[in-house]
Amino acid sequence: YIQRYSTHTAPIMPLYRRSLCQLGRECSRRSLMQSCLVARKPLLPFRLCQHRHISCSGTKLNSQSPDEILSAFANLDHNRVKRAGFPEAVFGQGKTPSQIHLILDSMANNVNEMIDAASESDSIVNSASTAIIATRIDKSVYDEVLEIGPLKNGIMQYHETAKILSVRANALNDVNGNERTDLQFSTTQKSVVVACAGTTDLPVAEEAALTLSLSGIQVTRVYDCGVAGLHRILTALPKLRDPSVGCVLVCAGMDGALPSVVGGLVDVPVVAIPTSVGYGVSLGGISALLTMLNSCSPGVGVVNVD
Repeated sequence: YIQRYSTHTAPIMPLYRRSLCQLGRECSRRSLMQSCLVARKPLLPFRLCQHRHISCSGTKLNSQSPDEILSAFANLDHNRVKRAGFPEAVFGQGKTPSQIHLILDSMANNVNEMIDAASESDSIVNSASTAIIATRIDKSVYDEVLEIGPLKNGIMQYHETAKILSVRANALNDVNGNERTDLQFSTTQKSVVVACAGTTDLPVAEEAALTLSLSGIQVTRVYDCGVAGLHRILTALPKLRDPSVGCVLVCAGMDGALPSVVGGLVDVPVVAIPTSVGYGVSLGGISALLTMLNSCSPGVGVVNVD
């Protein structure tokens, strides 16, 4: 906070809390200097702290560690992968860039410690345990996260179509930045086919596909194969029926009919994912959702819209 004192009033008058970038856009250096002259006492010294927030103090600067700052808004579940077989993912929507930065760095640090322990004991690393994923990250939010600076414990990568921000932990690479060859990873999972009816369903399909592939699961993509041209899904039958496939994810908007078609062609579970693609009575994906819930094909499970 930037605080201003008056010689006649004791209470502190908090002004605006802004990141340094926002502050720079809202007022020029000249206006800041003028504010100092107008105030009865000059503005208190301010500095840019580690996570790009403006902080002030009359005598002592903020000395909180990253872990202490993180604990104020997040309680990460690092052991989820041991209980459920899949690590915690970060739902980025609604979080600030600095929160996302701190959370991802902490998760990368946890993966580094896990890999170091596995390397010392010569044990197998669960591929899924290395996945560090933040979903629903708009490009503008990613740009702000990037402005904060690189992570200490990993390298960020943004996937624009899926709106996913992934992190590769430093311990997965050697000192030269190349992938380590001395680590043993679990490779027992079946592969997954991700299919989508139309190109406009790609963001949802890619979010699913990337989440799986970043977790060490082999993914085969079958895109733009909607029921308006049934020959397209029939052409993809060799991929859908491959013996290595353990599950098929099907994303569809509009009438949402594709999962029922696929469910009648394969002998593995089908996860139907309705998307909000459509207009009029599609009702933001509810129409597709109801179609999938009413599927007469066996083995079709339905998840929420998008």
